[in-house]
Amino acid sequence: MITWTQFEQQQPILAAVGREHLYHFGVGLGFLATVRKDGGPRVHPVCPVLSPAGLHVSIIPGPKLHDLRRDARYALHSDTFPPPREDDGFAVYGTVREVADPGIRAIVADQVVADHGHPWPGYDSQTLFELRLERCLLMLTQPGESFPKGATTWRS
Repeated sequence: MITWTQFEQQQPILAAVGREHLYHFGVGLGFLATVRKDGGPRVHPVCPVLSPAGLHVSIIPGPKLHDLRRDARYALHSDTFPPPREDDGFAVYGTVREVADPGIRAIVADQVVADHGHPWPGYDSQTLFELRLERCLLMLTQPGESFPKGATTWRS
């Protein structure tokens, strides 16, 4: 399991393409899958944040917060739109780590301001998690500059 920063160092081209997918609309957008108490999946839209501190998500109180505190496993998926590449996607899988360090929280908050212009309502009261990577998947419907059509996978 590695951090996004380590992933960027080890796989700079794949990380750059992943960043493009996550920030396809100018801000981080994706779907976060967590594990419910009964073992089933739960999927939520989120705004992932890529900053010098890594890959993070802020979670409001509710089911997904409980899921992540009980079972740290996650999947984060981002698609591209519109056609002809609407089925291209990038996903990362691993475990989360809750972040309490005020220095890291400040770096991520600065990135939220840079990405969104200001923190979203309630941002300061949300729980911050770092997403650590075990593996990733890039799926392309057409060949890209650096990757072939089809699936490209990576494991830590």
